[in-house]
Amino acid sequence: MSEPTPLPLTLQGKVVVQFGGTGLLGPALIEAAVAAGATVVIASRNRDSLKDIVAAHAAAGHTVYPEEVDQHSEPSLHALRERILAQHGRIDGVVYNSASRPMKSFADDLAAWRQSMDDNATGFIATIRTFGNVMAKQGSGSIVNISSMYGVVGMNPWLYEGTSMGAPPDYFFHKGGMINVTRYLAAYYGKSNVRVNVVSPGGIYNPTKPPAAAFLEKYEKMTMLGRMAEARELGGPVVFLLSDAGRYVTGANLVVDGGYTAR
Repeated sequence: MSEPTPLPLTLQGKVVVQFGGTGLLGPALIEAAVAAGATVVIASRNRDSLKDIVAAHAAAGHTVYPEEVDQHSEPSLHALRERILAQHGRIDGVVYNSASRPMKSFADDLAAWRQSMDDNATGFIATIRTFGNVMAKQGSGSIVNISSMYGVVGMNPWLYEGTSMGAPPDYFFHKGGMINVTRYLAAYYGKSNVRVNVVSPGGIYNPTKPPAAAFLEKYEKMTMLGRMAEARELGGPVVFLLSDAGRYVTGANLVVDGGYTAR
């Protein structure tokens, strides 16, 4: 009797659409998907913001495909979907890393809260519905949403003492909501063999704009590994969930926080 073939931890032959390609985490997730063999389409509010990422991959001999989209607009999302299908023939994965941060503090005017709802809640569900339905029709696919450990635990004011840093409430609302809506979506799309999972990172160290020393020292003491994450350390978990190696994982929240929330 022959041994079962191991399921491959690769994205070779898969078309992955990533929403949110800039910032600290976006380029690292694109890099991981490209390294795993995926054809990567990057969707952004501003196509020009992707020029450096596209050029860097071209210099390394890789092609990534930049696209512009307004996630507030279903017609814009539908047009993007049709362009991708016309060029690539299918959509096998979605990485939802898009986020807006209009609120700066609990005391902000409610206009900032309303803007955050439109950007981070309405835009999210419109995007996932548009592309999840394509994969459901195909009968396969994987969606990976990027949340935060702050969707699992509350704010710790001690971390921010002595700094100008803060943690506005809309971020906690959206990241916690994303985790539970991911479970809803996993149930909704499960019958169509489309998996929906969420990755919740802890703090990610930005070497070009490091956090306040007082914050960093406290944060490192809160984690079991004694440090913040590197952006590239999120790529592996996302690739696993997109790949066939993770084909029996759905509705899961994979917390990648160096042990912060396990204490």
